[in-house]
Amino acid sequence: MNTVLVGAQWGDEGKGKVIDFLTEESDVVVRFQGGSNAGHTVVVGDKKYVLHLVPSGILHEGKHCVIGNGVVMDPFDLMKELDQVESWGFPLKGRFHISERAQMVMQWHRALDKAEEAARPDGEKIGTTGRGIGPAYAAKVGRYGMRVGDILKPNFPELVRKQVGDANRKLKALGAHELDADEMVNLYLPMVPALMPYVTDTIQFLHESLEADKSLLFEGAQATMLDIDFGTYPFVTSSNPTAGGACTGSGVSPRAIDRVIGVLKLYTTRVGEGPFPTELFDADGETLRTRGGEFGATTGRPRRCGWFDAVVARFARRVNGIDYWAMTKLDVLDEFPVVKICTGYRRKDGFVYTTFPADLDALAQCEPVYEELPGWQCPTSHITDYAELPENAKKYINRILDIIGGKLGVLSVGPARETTLRINI
Repeated sequence: MNTVLVGAQWGDEGKGKVIDFLTEESDVVVRFQGGSNAGHTVVVGDKKYVLHLVPSGILHEGKHCVIGNGVVMDPFDLMKELDQVESWGFPLKGRFHISERAQMVMQWHRALDKAEEAARPDGEKIGTTGRGIGPAYAAKVGRYGMRVGDILKPNFPELVRKQVGDANRKLKALGAHELDADEMVNLYLPMVPALMPYVTDTIQFLHESLEADKSLLFEGAQATMLDIDFGTYPFVTSSNPTAGGACTGSGVSPRAIDRVIGVLKLYTTRVGEGPFPTELFDADGETLRTRGGEFGATTGRPRRCGWFDAVVARFARRVNGIDYWAMTKLDVLDEFPVVKICTGYRRKDGFVYTTFPADLDALAQCEPVYEELPGWQCPTSHITDYAELPENAKKYINRILDIIGGKLGVLSVGPARETTLRINI
């Protein structure tokens, strides 16, 4: 069974935890897009692990983990993370692989990211993490990026100097500090021997794994509503975190994919700028943020919080072809006397959108249409059997499924690994 797992909202849905859960039945875990702007959190017992580039499956002994060609990888961030993983007691030798085709995020990409964001007028800022992801993808599409395989070339120092020279012209135009080319060369050269053992032809590795009947799990970062094509453009990431990106970001054919699982938080959050129709600015929003621990694993920024948006979830199911849902953070809603589901967006003229509009100006003129259900007002984080959930909690979940379609596969009622309930998968 080869599975693609995607976020179905604006990210932070709990993908790291679900990946960790599904890894038990997988042989290879593949990260297929994004960079270190992602943060996947896994809680095992009293230990909390946060990963940004390395697939969450690395926390399981014997599992192979791959950074695919669709990822943009910062060597500094990766080496720091690999050291951290080994310090946790999870050896990497022989089971961690980096695609030679993956693009690298370099120091000049970070500098450009920050300079470009600073140059944008208020109201037009993207809300970037400043980690160089956008400029690295721009370099890739512009065909002047630097790939992981370039570190193996004898002329790697010359490639670095050329890239720094090109970046400095842009930084100068933006009024930002220019970088020293020789300093950059001296910064990166010591990393080459440390990275070399992991660099390989991951396309060959993955196809050999398929031919050996190994089970592959594809892990996306960010989420559907941050997709460069399908998200709230321009307030999006620079890649395709939707199911189609699993194939282009790994070199595996769509014919090899058996199922798609979408991860949904049972309320909605967003980090950074951009539209958010169900955002709350009242005590309910603050309760969601506090009870849910809604602060970015990568940036620490407080997340914007709101009621569950079924319009977004239904749109995500269509775009990704989602077969099963993994729903998370049910326990965060335990205290609410009333829970709400957004079923549409009403324009001022009375028209109601039941799918997500591409025109953000039109969306800005809308207000959410809510359906209210009674809450359950009792704890759920101790529950290990779906049948034992409060009736109102089950009614809430079932009503969401009625609206968005698909089947419930996994339900999470707490942050720890053992608070994950297997339903239909």
